[in-house]
Amino acid sequence: IMFCTLNTHKADMDKLLGAQIGLEDFIFAHVKGQRKEVEILKTDDVLGLTITDNGTGCAFIKRIKEGSLMDQTKMICAGDHIETINGKNVSGCRHYEVAKMLKDLEKGRMFKLELIEPMKAFEKLEPRSKGGTLPEAKISGGRETLRLRTKGPATVEEMPTEVEEKAIKKVDELLETYMGIRDGELAATIVEAGRDKKNPDEFAVALDETLGDFAFPDEFVFDVWGAIGDAKQGRL
Repeated sequence: IMFCTLNTHKADMDKLLGAQIGLEDFIFAHVKGQRKEVEILKTDDVLGLTITDNGTGCAFIKRIKEGSLMDQTKMICAGDHIETINGKNVSGCRHYEVAKMLKDLEKGRMFKLELIEPMKAFEKLEPRSKGGTLPEAKISGGRETLRLRTKGPATVEEMPTEVEEKAIKKVDELLETYMGIRDGELAATIVEAGRDKKNPDEFAVALDETLGDFAFPDEFVFDVWGAIGDAKQGRL
């Protein structure tokens, strides 16, 4: 499985399964389809790609900036899994590692990507079996959500407040600006780390304890703290 979408069978990057699932949501899994290779001359420092991953070593393209170098390469599409960069297999790498490799490619030189696109919807859909019936399901009408965690079991929790949702969205945008990645779960974890902190120093310490491996730059931490404050004050 490359990635999953919520409530749509299409490879819609705005409907990706994140850390939270409503109890009434439907999940659609997207599997690997056709493999393809493309060679590109890097004429700009910024490629225009936003990279994310499925948490199990499959980094894929979430967004292509309009008018960018990659936007001009029509073989590359949102949803494509990046398998190799210049022959180096990047399966198993996190999205921020793949984003850094792409950023570090030398300007003015050719580079090659091996990609795997998601299988087209219903391409290999089997007829439904006539036997058996589906059991009745209990549907909850509350604001509960299933929270999937990288470490530890999944838990049913209250959905984020409107303020927290706005903060998570802004932090996700900052992750794209600073690191070239989109990760709703990571953004939610960052906002959670700053929930009861009184100043940026306390927030920086909490962030380092929770997500120290990312080594976020000071400018990013400062902007995130500002975004959380703006959300609390209703400025987002």
